[in-house]
This record gives sequence, C-alpha cells and structure tokens, in this order.
Amino acid sequence: MTSNNEWRNMVVFQKTLRNSISCTGVGLHGGTLINMKLAPAPVNSGIVFKRTDVDQSVSEIPAQYNTVTDLMMCTTVENAAGTKVATVEHLMAALSGCGVDNVVVELDGPEVPVMDGSSAPFVFLIECADVVEQDSPRRYIKVLKEVEVSDGEAKATLSPSDNISVAFEIDFDNPRIGKQNCSYSLRNGTFKNELSRARTFGFLGEFEQLKKLGLAKGGSLDNAIVLSGSDILNEEGLRYEDEFVRHKALDAVGDLYLAGAPIIGEFYGFRSGHALNNKLLHAFLADKDAWCYTTEAPVRIANVGGAHWPTKKAAAPATD
Repeated sequence: MTSNNEWRNMVVFQKTLRNSISCTGVGLHGGTLINMKLAPAPVNSGIVFKRTDVDQSVSEIPAQYNTVTDLMMCTTVENAAGTKVATVEHLMAALSGCGVDNVVVELDGPEVPVMDGSSAPFVFLIECADVVEQDSPRRYIKVLKEVEVSDGEAKATLSPSDNISVAFEIDFDNPRIGKQNCSYSLRNGTFKNELSRARTFGFLGEFEQLKKLGLAKGGSLDNAIVLSGSDILNEEGLRYEDEFVRHKALDAVGDLYLAGAPIIGEFYGFRSGHALNNKLLHAFLADKDAWCYTTEAPVRIANVGGAHWPTKKAAAPATD
C-alpha cells in the first residue's frame, strides 16, 4: 500500500507563488512605465493576466494559445471584450522555466514590462516570491506524433520525446549573426542557466522605422541588443556568442507555454517566430491524434527546491 509521502515523491505537483511580488518597468512599444504584480493563484487556474486600469468585468485574459491576436512584433493576448496585454512571451518563458502553473499577473497598462529584454528579471522575481507546491498533480500535454507547420523557408515542429526540449536554428544575412543553432533539454535549471539571460535583438534601422510608426517607443540599449550593420552598439557586448539563437529558443519556450500546460516533446524551429510558433500550437492541438493529457512527468524533471524522479503515472494515494 502506497503512503501519502511515497505517492508525493512519485509525481510532480502544480505550483504557484508563496508570496505576491511587484516590479515597475517600461513597456517596449508604448514607452510608458507599467506596474506589474505576480500573485498566487489556486490549482487549475493557469496563468491569467489581469488589467487593473480597466473595468474589472473585462479585466482578465487567460494566457492561452487561442487568446493570441497580434504576433507581428511580440505575442499579444486578448479577451472577448478587446482587453489586451502585449509582449507576454518573456514572462511566460520564465514561468515555464521556473515550473509555475498558476499565477495572476496584474498590470496597470497594456504591456508586460520589457525589463532588460530577457527573462532573467522575471526569474529573479519568481525566485524572490518563492515557488510552492499545491495539492494537485501537474498536467502535461504529451506529443504522440510529429506535427509541422511552415511559412516559406521557416518551419516549426513538435515531435514525440520523453523530455521537454527545445532546438532552434537561425540563418541571418548579417555577418555578426549568421547561422546559429542550439538545443536544450529543459530540466534541472537549464532554462535559468542557459536561456533566461538571452536578450531580444534588432537592427538600428528597424528600431528607427518602428519608432516612426509609433512602436518600440520604449526600446533602447538597456533592453535589447541593437546592431548597426555587423557592429553591436551595446557597450557591454553579448552575454553569449550565440545569444541571438538562445533568445529565439527563449521566445519559443514562452510561446509554447500558451498551450496551457508543459509539452512533453521536442520543439524544433528553423527561422521561426511568434506567428509560426502559434500556428504550430493551433495545428498540434487541433489534431486529437497528435497529443494527450497526462500526469506522468518526463523521465527526469526537477521540482523547484529539489529534484524528483517520477517512476509511474500519478494515481490517487491509498488511505489506511
């Protein structure tokens, strides 16, 4: 007969934050200061954005692939009433990488603060708030067969795997970037250690054009890698030689978490972006033969605060 403690050691449980925590930062496109608070949420509630500057009856937006409406420069979610929150991908990546299932993200504006252009500041906030287990097993989406979408030369694929992993390739004409690739199994702190600090990037001419269009008003050398030709304008240079492809992998982690649960499988992207990542989720989740829900964790997965090595599918604990 399995005891409660033995059962808890064989499954991964849902997690939320122990405490609320707040920060203030600039919105990338609006350029105004945004106040954000991350707050604990009950089991099975998922990630929910809540605008505090609008009528509370229309303030909540579930972070789901089917609430995504704008993917040109970032990932934007929107509810049926038209309330939006933009640039959610870096925060979503941090929540995914830290294993947070349930949280309310309160914002007094239409964007998540861009911070330094990476997920690292959000990982820091999550760790300061402390991640705590909840009394319900975590639900995963398991890939059963390969699904691929494409747009010209770009493509994105989800394939069966025993782990949660992300692989990415980029190919830019710019000689400073060129061809880069990376592949990571997302366990035991890999996201925090290898991907979270990778910043978004762009070209000086593009930033100038976007600002003329009323976009990227908050963009600066403090929150993006900016290139002029093959020159990097940021005084401190790069954090990694392949920071560009690492950031694209980071974006994919955030976009994929909009599935509503961690995906057990391998994501591969070639020159993919937010739009193609979301198109992949739509195609994948629309194919009922391509996936299933499971509470059986990947072969190896680390809980925040300690590793567990699940050995069998979660089942209700026996009682004496």
